[in-house]
Amino acid sequence: MSDDDEWMIQQGDGPETIERKMGHREIARLERAARRHEFGRPELTELEIGNTTHRVAEVEPMDVDGVRTMTVGTIVWGVIGIALLPFLGTLEENGRTWWLWTAVAGFGLGLIGIEYCRRRRNALRMQPGRRRKGD
Repeated sequence: MSDDDEWMIQQGDGPETIERKMGHREIARLERAARRHEFGRPELTELEIGNTTHRVAEVEPMDVDGVRTMTVGTIVWGVIGIALLPFLGTLEENGRTWWLWTAVAGFGLGLIGIEYCRRRRNALRMQPGRRRKGD
């Protein structure tokens, strides 16, 4: 019997055995995923909550200001609104004009969101301890 056969779930295995075997598979999957990149494995911290142990990677949060995300979303809502305009008559006949108004609202709220994120980004750049390396 090979090493892989030892971890195969077989008929007659009890719940504890199945959980142990599935846990082994998950650990092996995580180890394979961590070895895929060439930057090295992230530092892991194990947290015990009740009877469960969770492994948490020590990674730095991404420095995303949200301007690009809001811009893309706003453009998408604008394109949807413009694409619905030729079908305004059909939308009115079927009681679906709310589709167009949803796109208009998404576009308008997106413009507000872009301005909010832009101001937030600029305010964060003005804080001396929060400057990014590329700024």
